[in-house]
Amino acid sequence: MTDFTINQTLDPGGPVQPASRPNLDKGFNPLTMILFFGILGAGLLFVAYSIYVDVDATGVKVTTYLPYLLLLVALLIALGFEFVNGFHDTANAVATVIYTHSLQPEFAVMWSGFFNFLGVLFSTGAVAFGIVSLLPVELILQVGSSAGFAMVFALLIAAIIWNLGTWYFGLPASSSHTLIGSIIGVGVANAIMRGRDGTSGVDWGKATEIGYALLLSPLVGFCCAAILLLMLKFVIRNPALYAAPEGNKAPPLWIRGILIATCTGVSFAHGSNDGQKGMGLIMLILIGTVPTAYALNRALPESQVVQFQKTSTAAATVIAAKGAGHSIIGDPRPAVTLYVSQHKITEGTYPSLAVLVKDVGDQVTKYGSLNKVPAEAVGNTRNDMYLTSEAIRFLMKDKENDLNKEEIGTLNAYKGSLDSATKFIPTWVKIAVAIALGLGTMIGWKRIVVTVGEKIGKTHLTYAQGASAELVAAVTIGAADMFGLPVSTTHVLSSGVAGTMAANGSGLQMSTIRNLLMAWVLTLPAAILLSAGLYVVFSHLF
Repeated sequence: MTDFTINQTLDPGGPVQPASRPNLDKGFNPLTMILFFGILGAGLLFVAYSIYVDVDATGVKVTTYLPYLLLLVALLIALGFEFVNGFHDTANAVATVIYTHSLQPEFAVMWSGFFNFLGVLFSTGAVAFGIVSLLPVELILQVGSSAGFAMVFALLIAAIIWNLGTWYFGLPASSSHTLIGSIIGVGVANAIMRGRDGTSGVDWGKATEIGYALLLSPLVGFCCAAILLLMLKFVIRNPALYAAPEGNKAPPLWIRGILIATCTGVSFAHGSNDGQKGMGLIMLILIGTVPTAYALNRALPESQVVQFQKTSTAAATVIAAKGAGHSIIGDPRPAVTLYVSQHKITEGTYPSLAVLVKDVGDQVTKYGSLNKVPAEAVGNTRNDMYLTSEAIRFLMKDKENDLNKEEIGTLNAYKGSLDSATKFIPTWVKIAVAIALGLGTMIGWKRIVVTVGEKIGKTHLTYAQGASAELVAAVTIGAADMFGLPVSTTHVLSSGVAGTMAANGSGLQMSTIRNLLMAWVLTLPAAILLSAGLYVVFSHLF
């Protein structure tokens, strides 16, 4: 027995059969499992081969396999996070098509997994580096050190632990929320361990921006889905759209098409947004373990390198003018790093940054192409570029700098050149994450599906309710992806279902709503504490 009331409708021909619970206990066909493990094995081989090809292309002779063992472990953990994300979050996308009998459960999750796969492949990468920019700059600059590995392992394992815990209890908690909390925990712990104020370990401006996206997404889901359902009732008067399924009967073809289309949209949008979170972390792992192959974008065409030199000269002129009257002696990097960490301009900030910009330009001019940067210099060149890019990002945001539009345009063009050299994602990384997320969709989905399909409203989900919640989720996540903001598929869709139940007068199961709110409130502090504790432990172990 389910714990919600089954809708019943009457027609002139007499009472119809009440909607029945979908069969969620049917196992996968053995052929499907063979295909699953076949794709899994092929994906791992593809990853290993891709790394081999990339390292071999650098011409560097391998003298020790220790970095590659660390790389293997770290990659497995990162891809494990995306796998868990697949069965934890994507269950939201398939709940509506399963409970309206639009698709059979086993086919629905495979369908959703495939479009998650495509979503990752066609993603922009903006969300990936938005997530990474939350991390403390000093840890990113030394990502290949023991502290760097402690950071990556701590935040990934903390995120996996919380995701598995909430999945076990059938709570649709947010993987995005979890990962953001894990990153904040590492940043705070790192700052405290270095004798600084814990609040200095995170880019709170970026964290606030992302926090707003995560905070507002459930409200957008609830309100917009409710409004959409009411609009549909006003515009489309066909009663079939607002009915619950009759027994196990599939909905009319046109309604079924709408529900499958919205499910497809949510799956694709989820892949394009959530898949990027793993990509950014995988790139940190690759940069830390195999910098010769992944620290710089060696595939950057020479035409862009020429453009880089032009934008570098223009940016150096702007920054030097701001620092006129001041000079520095020695290494400019500590002053620039201090500015990026604390966001406080001192008399040495502008002249130091001007020197660093010129130094980066000289390095690129000297080698002529990023592909020709020697192995021993790759890490330093990449760090200088990343540090310069972050400093310029904060300079453009700081209203005290009094930059005019032309100066901001010049700095923005230079930052774009820097980012194209350091913030890139190889195709094989996208494919690996896409496989992990897609395969994860096919495993362990039942717990979350039951919560979304049965435990939010007091009545069975109608066709219009499912379509409204899915459409709002797809549009919201797609828009967030365009702006490079991570949002929660879980929050948007589950709150969308709740919104349609409220708008329809169906009633809400308050015990479930309380559990969802509790998971929403506790996810951030729990992830912060978990990752901070793990970071301290791993820092001592490494």
